[in-house]
Amino acid sequence: MEWLRRIVHDPRTERFIMVLIVFNAITLGLETSKTVMAQWGSVLHAIDMIVITVFVLELAARIAVHRLAFFRDGWNIFDFLVVAITLVPTSSTDAFTVLRALRVLRLLRLITVVPSLRRVVGGLIAALPGMGSIVLLIGLIYYVSAVMAVNLFGEDFPALFGTLPASLFTLFTIMTLEGWVDGVVKPIMEKFPYAWLFFIPFIIGTTFTILNLFIGIIVNAMQSEVAKDQAAERAAEREIVQDETAPLLEEIRSLRADVAHLRREIAAGSTPRPK
Repeated sequence: MEWLRRIVHDPRTERFIMVLIVFNAITLGLETSKTVMAQWGSVLHAIDMIVITVFVLELAARIAVHRLAFFRDGWNIFDFLVVAITLVPTSSTDAFTVLRALRVLRLLRLITVVPSLRRVVGGLIAALPGMGSIVLLIGLIYYVSAVMAVNLFGEDFPALFGTLPASLFTLFTIMTLEGWVDGVVKPIMEKFPYAWLFFIPFIIGTTFTILNLFIGIIVNAMQSEVAKDQAAERAAEREIVQDETAPLLEEIRSLRADVAHLRREIAAGSTPRPK
């Protein structure tokens, strides 16, 4: 089992899986072309089966090495689910159409293989609690503004602000800055010249202020993830140094003990016994 452990933890194995995932991404893209499938369909299916086999064997080897500890890591569970979806039967029935389409999710294994991608995803996940508060704040401002817009402009512009759902959708397009001047604000300002007093603060408060808070929270979370990884790397380096220097320190202690013993014998006036 030790030989299997060495293979699983070998950096070359990780690089091989990474290359295989990228290669599989190319083949899955080629499978979307009818022209390519007409000429090379059998070859691409054979390659797909080989890739699936390698993924299953690699996952089985990791489970055999780590046993139950394998399922204590969230990234390992993610890999397990992705490979499990890959094994869904490729029948032509509608029941498996969506699941067969999810085979492309196997490319997401690249996240678990590349440490930098894993840090990015870890930062995004760590930012979710803080992002929840921002979502609540922007939702509150968004809803209040939609109700105000219905009361202010709904009667004269029913297509844009006639109902609450229509007002919410219109304000969403304004928040994305997609055609908000010509499509929304200019027509309204022809009838309500001071309508900009409503729309400009809304854009500043949502698009330029609150949405930027998302970026700040995500950046802060990613910095925390990088700091954790660096701390873990430093701790691992210290353990390696301690393991390497432990025999040397033990030998130094033994030499000091011998020197102290010789000094005591000399001080007592006795002849040191040869070692």
